[in-house]
Amino acid sequence: MRSWNAFTAVEADVRAMVADPGWQGLPVPVRAQVIAAKALVTPEGDRWLFGTHARWYLHDPADGRWHLSPPPRAALTRNAGHPAAVLPVRVIPRGPDFAAEPGSTQAFVGPDVPHALTDRIRLLLRGEERRSELDYPMTAFGEIFARDVPSTVAAIWGTIMWCAYAPAFDGNELLITAFGEYLRRPLPGDEWVRWLPAPPLLDLVTLVSERLRAGQSRAALRLAAMMADTAQVLLSDPRFRPRALALLTMVEPTLRQPHLDDRAALRDDHTARQAWLDRLPERLGRAVLVETDPEAHFRHTVYDLVEALDFTTEPSRAAAAFLADLSDSRGLLPRYLDHRLRRAYDELAKAGLTSTSAAETTQPEGFSTQTPPPYPWRAPETGAYAVPSSWTGTGDRGSAHAMPETGAHAVPGTGAYAMPGTGSHSARQPGASGAPETGAHAVPETGAHLVPGTGVHDGPGARGSGVPGAGRAAASVREEPRASGSGVEPPDRAAAAAVLGAAYAVGLAWGRLTGARVPERGFAGAAALVHRLIPERDDLHS
Repeated sequence: MRSWNAFTAVEADVRAMVADPGWQGLPVPVRAQVIAAKALVTPEGDRWLFGTHARWYLHDPADGRWHLSPPPRAALTRNAGHPAAVLPVRVIPRGPDFAAEPGSTQAFVGPDVPHALTDRIRLLLRGEERRSELDYPMTAFGEIFARDVPSTVAAIWGTIMWCAYAPAFDGNELLITAFGEYLRRPLPGDEWVRWLPAPPLLDLVTLVSERLRAGQSRAALRLAAMMADTAQVLLSDPRFRPRALALLTMVEPTLRQPHLDDRAALRDDHTARQAWLDRLPERLGRAVLVETDPEAHFRHTVYDLVEALDFTTEPSRAAAAFLADLSDSRGLLPRYLDHRLRRAYDELAKAGLTSTSAAETTQPEGFSTQTPPPYPWRAPETGAYAVPSSWTGTGDRGSAHAMPETGAHAVPGTGAYAMPGTGSHSARQPGASGAPETGAHAVPETGAHLVPGTGVHDGPGARGSGVPGAGRAAASVREEPRASGSGVEPPDRAAAAAVLGAAYAVGLAWGRLTGARVPERGFAGAAALVHRLIPERDDLHS
């Protein structure tokens, strides 16, 4: 029997049983026996179980553990069953956990945020821009926003970023540019992509609880209402919806009972945060695993990544190449992987292609980050990424450094400065001269002209490339050997965006779990996928 029938049939059977009102009333041993009887096995001996959170689990024969792992639907399977007594309770469906909406792993690079959603967010911002900072002092988002920015604006921003599955946005995305005037410093990334950190729920709670402790309950209520209004707008996009629904569920009781959180807020922010989390029904639990169980959250993001790579012949090997981006100086990563993923990752580690040997540094400007580690896709000399030869080459470009005063990015070796959020280069900055007919700016030392919004340099040694004089370097990088899975070629724009989002979510989850810093320009694997999306950007074809 083909597994696309077997796996689908088991899923349908288990979903039907779990949806039955009597399922939750069954003793745990009985539920375990029913689930164990549905186990499938492949000819290689891999044993699969459809369990908690409506996801598949793979049995590790080495230690008997069950790992979250999407099944190989093209493989042959047979029904094998499994001893119910040895099933861990955590893999047995409880009932409400099956009702969680999966959402979407697509990043906000490629498919844009719908204009209707963006317009509604801009309306919310417009209503808050005249409020005095004295009315809404804030501490949680002080690293991002200038001191005269009201906390209501920070509440809108924080809600968007917390609700996003993976907050990697197109550099020209209108939803992000709406916040440009409020920012304290340039956002991480460049004119192509903003690789944004996801704020913890504690930051949102702090905005409200600090007002309560100051005796300003009306201001606290206004901030909670702003979060609810923003989350309500975000519900229309599946990339936001699961966490937006969870946030609404946590915030709305405060709006109905204005003094509900007073006692918790007077103790401390962590107590207030727990009060919010305690309001969530079990069906929304997966949406806040990032807050309640970072280890489980990381495992789920890895599951999403492997599932997003289902179009490849070996999803586990392809996923291992993305996992190789993660800084793991203590060697913890393999213990979170199933035996197939672990085997593929170990092959990369033996070849010296993981980031465990990469040096960590902190950028002198912008947000504290870890620079992207050496990677088969990246040329250390130029910062350019090598991409499969079938991809277009409009995106290979050098790294840039943020200018703290203006937010401009200096292109190394050129003297040109890229202005964030615009894709343009300023002639007001030293060493750049304007070409009035085209808007291009001359790049000193090369004679090339950089055309705003394209990243293309036209001139000696640089025609058609995104890095001055780097045409030969980019070609040589493409000839370097790449890790297994690094030649991933998504079949279309949607698949590329889904893999990019899933890969970035894995990196963020790993950072939350281990404390590792997130590279300012994204993880190398996810960043390389940008080249699959840039040629199709809406603003380049409008």
